[in-house]
Amino acid sequence: MATAMKYLEQAIKTELPSMGRPGINAFLGDVVASDDPDKTIVGGFYRMEKSDEPLVYEYHYDEMKIIVEGEMIISDETGTTVHASVGDVFYFPKGSVITFQSPDYGIGFFCGQRREGEG
Repeated sequence: MATAMKYLEQAIKTELPSMGRPGINAFLGDVVASDDPDKTIVGGFYRMEKSDEPLVYEYHYDEMKIIVEGEMIISDETGTTVHASVGDVFYFPKGSVITFQSPDYGIGFFCGQRREGEG
């Protein structure tokens, strides 16, 4: 039995909901998810705009992210800081605490090992 692929034309233009953190211009939206209930993966976009405060996010799942537009400043608890630009790829292991900032704006596509809407 053949399984159909999922195609999302111009998904990067999806309107992303705010993450709802005061003083932080961060937006996140799931755009596609697997159907496997045991090994669910979710993909979507994260947008960070220049803000008064950085976004500090604790990962309760493994995630990979590639910067697809703009730039971000991403740091972890070890003190490692990266000025990320288009094409840079990150792996955030479960339990990591990551800080996101942007001098202007940046968009990342993510793929996380979690259920849809659990971001």
